[in-house]
Amino acid sequence: MKAYKLILGLGACMCLTTGCYDLDVYPEDELSSGTFFQTQDHADQAMMGVYNIMTDNDVFGRQFAFDCLGGIGAGYDPYAYQSIARGTYTTSESAVSNKFQKLYEGISRANIVLQNVDNCDMTDDLKLQYKAEAKFMRALFYFTLLDFWGGVPIYDEETVVSEDFMNMLEPRSTAEQVRAFIIEDLNDAIDYLPGEWDNTNSGRATCGAALALKGKVYLWNKQYQEALNCFNELLDNTEGKYATYKLYQPTGDSKTDYANLFKPGGDESSEMIFAIQNIGGVGQNFGMPMTFYMGTRASYGSCWNNMMVATTFADSYETRNGRNYDYSTFQFDWDSFTGLNYSTDESVRKQVFYSTLNADKTAVATYTAYRDQLIDMYENERDPRMSVSLICPYSTYEGWSQNAPKTTEYVLTGNTNETTVLNGFVQVNQGHELYVWRKFVAEADMDGAINNREDTPINFPLIRLADVYLMMAECHNQMEGGNQSEAIRYINLVRNRVGMPLINETGSPYQVAENKDAVFNCIKHERAVELAAEGHSFSDMKRWGLLETIGREEKYITNINTAFYTRVVRERDYLWPIPQTEMDINPNLKGHQNPGW
Repeated sequence: MKAYKLILGLGACMCLTTGCYDLDVYPEDELSSGTFFQTQDHADQAMMGVYNIMTDNDVFGRQFAFDCLGGIGAGYDPYAYQSIARGTYTTSESAVSNKFQKLYEGISRANIVLQNVDNCDMTDDLKLQYKAEAKFMRALFYFTLLDFWGGVPIYDEETVVSEDFMNMLEPRSTAEQVRAFIIEDLNDAIDYLPGEWDNTNSGRATCGAALALKGKVYLWNKQYQEALNCFNELLDNTEGKYATYKLYQPTGDSKTDYANLFKPGGDESSEMIFAIQNIGGVGQNFGMPMTFYMGTRASYGSCWNNMMVATTFADSYETRNGRNYDYSTFQFDWDSFTGLNYSTDESVRKQVFYSTLNADKTAVATYTAYRDQLIDMYENERDPRMSVSLICPYSTYEGWSQNAPKTTEYVLTGNTNETTVLNGFVQVNQGHELYVWRKFVAEADMDGAINNREDTPINFPLIRLADVYLMMAECHNQMEGGNQSEAIRYINLVRNRVGMPLINETGSPYQVAENKDAVFNCIKHERAVELAAEGHSFSDMKRWGLLETIGREEKYITNINTAFYTRVVRERDYLWPIPQTEMDINPNLKGHQNPGW
């Protein structure tokens, strides 16, 4: 399924990076940086160790779960960052300290390559390329640190962990200094990385990925013109230096193409600028746990749905004609509920959604009278990305039960614990009555490709072209003397791919954006529905200064008088605390904690 899974020589490179404190000893029966780096194959193996850490849960392995902090997802227990979402976390929160430490481990791995690649027997040009690749990865790790913590200590290739470990007590650099360091690394990556790799190296960083990341770094700092310059250069590509990136739409079918973008084949398309390479199958379990934490009991391996879909987000999907969705004005026959309000009356919702099971709870005895209307509404009358990304009530899902494929249906009964996968139902773990994820979740056993629920063999995009288009729209809209018409053009490129009405197009009465604020709302909405489950929303809401707006009770689909949980947001949440363990170890960090902590 994938040509190059970034797994080469994993055992060897892991020894080099996780045992780095003893690399100056050189025992004859063990690997060290001083004895290992001799050939290009060795450089490859060390680079694979740098890539491999991306799938660690505390680096990008649970990137999708950050949507639980950005208003798109709703989750429970630590796997969905529960304590952070509920505002109960402290400077000793394990999710905070683990992410901080693992990102620095990735930086250490990149530094080891930079320190030793000159020892390999290969051309100077190749050495520059490997250094550029390591610098791209280092920049990615430092940018993530910058996004979550602001200014942090900088350790570059001058720091040899085996020699300096006990003296690695650098103070915090400023955010500006960290950003400048990242840009310098990315400039080298742009200069020396190839525009494309051959099939056997598919998935490795390219100069195009470095340029896109550079634009993102500038955007995050509100340097809109500088960001736009990067994105324009990437797409104009007048000298042919970069790959040609295109939105994935091979069939022209809005729903099919968007769905297949997140399945094997589409996940390697020219829309993907930089994606984490995941693999599955017997003996090849190297991937991210999307199915495990986003899938339900009906998914392969019987999964946990720790991360579900916020009902408020599900309700934000527009109708197919571009109208903001509102159940009370949809095409249902609401006359039977005269005098009642769907939005505020729980009894109305239950009559619309609830079916009843037979006595032994093995099948539906009586479906809701609105089942066909619900199916039509979700499948045909809403933005097609909704039914692609979400498992909605009364939709079907190709699940897995008793070691065999099982077509299941998501039926709401008032007690979802009554329904079991064995009897053909989508069973939501813990009985939560919420929308659940379809995007990135394995269907059946993926024709044998998935062998472990913790390793979903679907590449996970960190930057893709639709994301770049929406970042370009943001630059055009927000920059001084902004160009709203150009911003709308890039938003419409994304909407057009899925067949949604274009903004300000004749005949689109519900999609009119006549000023900067209205265009920004279009960008905010489009990033949410296009990039759902890709983990961007938390950073987006922080960047826009809107994090407090998602502090609210999260409600179930029908039980609107009972909150699933309350999302708590404070001003301090814009930056995570420097972990207490780091403050205790490094005296130069004391007195330099982030605001509010």
